[in-house]
Amino acid sequence: MTEDTQRRLAAIVFADVVGYSRLMSADETGTLAALRAHRAELLDPLIAQHGGRIVKTMGDGLFLEFPSVVDAVKCALEIQRGMFERNAATPDNAALRFRVGVHLGDVIFEGSDIFGDGVNIAARIETLADPDGIAISDDAHRQVRDRLDVTWHDGGAHEVKTIPRPISVWRWSPGETPTLSAAPALLVPPDEPSIAVLPFDNRSGDQEQEYFADGITEDIITEISKISGLMVISRNSTFTYKGMATKAQDVCRDLGVRYILEGSVRKAGTRVRVTAQLVDGQSGGHVWAERYDRDLADIFAVQDDVTAKIVRALEVNLVDGADNRLARVETEIPEAYDYVLRGREQYRLFTKDGNLQARQLYEKAIELDPNYAAAYAGLAEVTRHEWFQGSPDALDRAFELALRAKELDPSLPLVYEALGNIHLFKRQFGEAIAAIEKWIEVEPSNADAYANLAGLLHFAGEPEKVAPLIKKSIRLNPFYPFYYILYVGQAYLMMERYEDSIEALTRSAARNPEAMPAHLYLAACYGHMGDEAAAGAAMAEVRRLHPDVSKEWVETVFAYKRATDLERLLTGLKKAGLSD
Repeated sequence: MTEDTQRRLAAIVFADVVGYSRLMSADETGTLAALRAHRAELLDPLIAQHGGRIVKTMGDGLFLEFPSVVDAVKCALEIQRGMFERNAATPDNAALRFRVGVHLGDVIFEGSDIFGDGVNIAARIETLADPDGIAISDDAHRQVRDRLDVTWHDGGAHEVKTIPRPISVWRWSPGETPTLSAAPALLVPPDEPSIAVLPFDNRSGDQEQEYFADGITEDIITEISKISGLMVISRNSTFTYKGMATKAQDVCRDLGVRYILEGSVRKAGTRVRVTAQLVDGQSGGHVWAERYDRDLADIFAVQDDVTAKIVRALEVNLVDGADNRLARVETEIPEAYDYVLRGREQYRLFTKDGNLQARQLYEKAIELDPNYAAAYAGLAEVTRHEWFQGSPDALDRAFELALRAKELDPSLPLVYEALGNIHLFKRQFGEAIAAIEKWIEVEPSNADAYANLAGLLHFAGEPEKVAPLIKKSIRLNPFYPFYYILYVGQAYLMMERYEDSIEALTRSAARNPEAMPAHLYLAACYGHMGDEAAAGAAMAEVRRLHPDVSKEWVETVFAYKRATDLERLLTGLKKAGLSD
């Protein structure tokens, strides 16, 4: 060892941005500007303040060294808490979310550089951290556990590349409550086969055909989500990559899966060309690739063949009856299928006009094919939405449409989603739970199914079951929508965990400030806690978004099974200023 080379104990920290490639592809200039601002205003000053040194920068990544592991962890905590606050008003698809890994170990100093197993271990630990969170090694944990007022959660032992022995980690997430942190294995592929289907490119030369390529993608996701033993990432998360140039390895790392399915669709008249490639996210190599040139009427056969090839390639064992669920022809009329895809696109706008357009499109599909289950199920959801808009008999009409869809195709997941929602608002809690559990049975990888069950159980008097279901939803849908955390906040209110509820509801409102329920429940929480100013501010937001809010309206819309739960909500709202 030369005079310039020393070996000593040090705290090594690695940090990087979750989904950096996706962010750069979407907005390179904005992402770089945001990263520079975060470093200049938060990260670099905190690193210096805690006696740290930036050893190296690697694009979005930082390699840091601290003489004290306590100072290293303090710095990491302040960085993550600061980033959490800075991201509060930033849309999810643009927020820079760091994960941080800390290890205390023996390393080699050579000039300004650092080498050794301690560095490698710290780098691997960083990959085991949750987004917005921190992972520390067992060695680091022993030094800080009694010196910092922080709750750490045992993350277990992990086998990682280039390290010959398993690494034990401890985890922390901001505002730490175990139920709000992402699933521990969020970015680590599970033991079972796992896949994400990226949005198929529209190669039709017509932007208006975008809905068709999206519809093909979504139908493939739905079909493979029916396969027990295969973990499938939600459409909501994979569609964040739409239109971006991405690498399979980066997407797999972001979403915590082993395989990627990507492809393209070209529609011309009554002909369609579909290409599909299954890519190994570890090696980047193609497992298989296929091109289909077919009549539009054969589109379901194409989807079925893609699904079958995935099953064979990933060696997934099908449970009894799965073959029958996967082999289906929804309609033999291409125009009807086209109307359903367009109706689905309009419904997802969640606007009054979009709902009206969706109704017309679904009705046209039914005119062409009176036995098309997906059209009836879609129309049931549209009709249920009309009930929210003030049509009193719409719920009964939605129920009849959903039953017709079930009669035509009892394996269709949307049937049970619709029935579950309708039964809930009819206050038929047992039937609602049975419908959503059936949805999970026919589509076990659908993140929204678990989230819907969580929201339903909150209304059915079982709030303690909500958080575990939401954690499962988040694993399947890492870029989850605002209402996942809303359900957790609602459940905490019913459990009288008001501070935890406020944290969850604040995060939900930050994701979608125009969604009224988070503000309503925040008002109730602050009312119970006696914070008149915060309660009044939250109630003002409720009135801005829903000027006609009243006690009677809350009693009608929020369908609680237990009278005590509804009373808890109303009591908090009354303290916040809700009028009769």
